[in-house]
Amino acid sequence: MNGSGNMLRRVAQATRVGIAIVFLIPLVFTILVSLRPETEPVTNGNIFFGSEVTLANFERALVIAPWGLHYLNSIIFVGGTLIVQLVTVTGAAYAFARMRFVGRNLLLMVILLQLMIPSGVLLVQNFRMIQTLGLFDTRVALMIPYWGSAFGVLLLRQTFREVPFELEEAARIDGANLLQVIRHVYVSNAIPAYLAFALVSISTHWNEFLWPFIITRSAEIRPLTVGLNKLIKTTDQGAFYGQLMAGTLIVIAPLVLLFLVFQRQFVESFARSGIR
Repeated sequence: MNGSGNMLRRVAQATRVGIAIVFLIPLVFTILVSLRPETEPVTNGNIFFGSEVTLANFERALVIAPWGLHYLNSIIFVGGTLIVQLVTVTGAAYAFARMRFVGRNLLLMVILLQLMIPSGVLLVQNFRMIQTLGLFDTRVALMIPYWGSAFGVLLLRQTFREVPFELEEAARIDGANLLQVIRHVYVSNAIPAYLAFALVSISTHWNEFLWPFIITRSAEIRPLTVGLNKLIKTTDQGAFYGQLMAGTLIVIAPLVLLFLVFQRQFVESFARSGIR
């Protein structure tokens, strides 16, 4: 039994390593091409290694787009969206977890259906709404479609349901109002779930491209992903792939660093929140 158990563990470990390598290949490719000399196109010679390692692609990419401004826009977009989401999903999750009202199950089913609808299907409707509100080409327009999150509601609803109802009853006896109950009883006991949701929200909206590209026109408002599009038009023939890969690394660097710093909390937050 011990021999077969050790064999299974070795197979599982080898499988995990293999999957990790597969997921690392695009990142490794991006790094190597970004360090390849611009005069050596990837269509000639070895696609991974050039004659030397150079940072010229990063230097040129930094000049083409105002990355500092794009970084600021992305931070405002991601941070503003997350702050509003935390409020909306908390209130909705508490309502579905503890309150009784007519149509609760039907409304919950509607929210579940939102998880199955691709975001691209709603682009036209969202665009018309933004135009009607007169918010086209504004930072608020970037955030509005994401202020509600079906994933966040379902995640926190499940977490709130696991909080003993006796804690809420005790808080009510002590004179706590509804907001105090939510804050001190439910939110304080759902920190891992909030961390899991925050990480998913940040990574998702940091990488969002299509909606910001459609709803904005000014460079002063556009986030990093749309700013990266400028590197595709560096020449009449197309993009220099080295510069494009360098720009891609500039965009994804904060997410990679965020995961490296908080990888343990990232895994633990999902495990504690019941996500499989």
